[in-house]
Amino acid sequence: MELQGKRAAVLVEQQYQEMEVWYPLYRLREAGCKVTLVGPEAGHTYPSKTGYPAKSDKAARDVSANDFDLLVIPGGFAPDFLRRHEAVLRLASDMAEQGKIVAAICHGPWVLCSTQALKGKRATCFFAIKDDVSNAGARYVDEEVVRDGNLITSRKPDDLPAFMQTIIQAVREAKPATAKAR
Repeated sequence: MELQGKRAAVLVEQQYQEMEVWYPLYRLREAGCKVTLVGPEAGHTYPSKTGYPAKSDKAARDVSANDFDLLVIPGGFAPDFLRRHEAVLRLASDMAEQGKIVAAICHGPWVLCSTQALKGKRATCFFAIKDDVSNAGARYVDEEVVRDGNLITSRKPDDLPAFMQTIIQAVREAKPATAKAR
């Protein structure tokens, strides 16, 4: 239970990539982390690219960066839908600004392209969005996993083992989040 007492938000929206939601969710839970699926709406069921359902626990507007130690942004086409919601962008921005761990895989960095989180960072992503990532201020590199401070990025589902090993190490090193009273 190496992540006992740590809290993670995994973003979810329609057209998500299955492995990029479920592999991190289960791996983090196995490590003792409390994981919350966060979507634009609470209690809504979002279908993956192949229709596999993921029901959000919380709405992005009802959580804050203070509630979590880690934010995981999966790929698929979900990031294009996620970045349309101000509350999602605020959560990602606040997590990055507070130095919390922000991890994005595949198309996940699309969400970060709509924030300042990539500016001045080394990052990777699915090759089709590398221009977007570069235009958002990151220095794109084609590597399995890239950690630049609190930002962790990977390219595709094949990178999930390295992605999760890097996330778990980063979260272990980080200070615990403090929940604010609601």
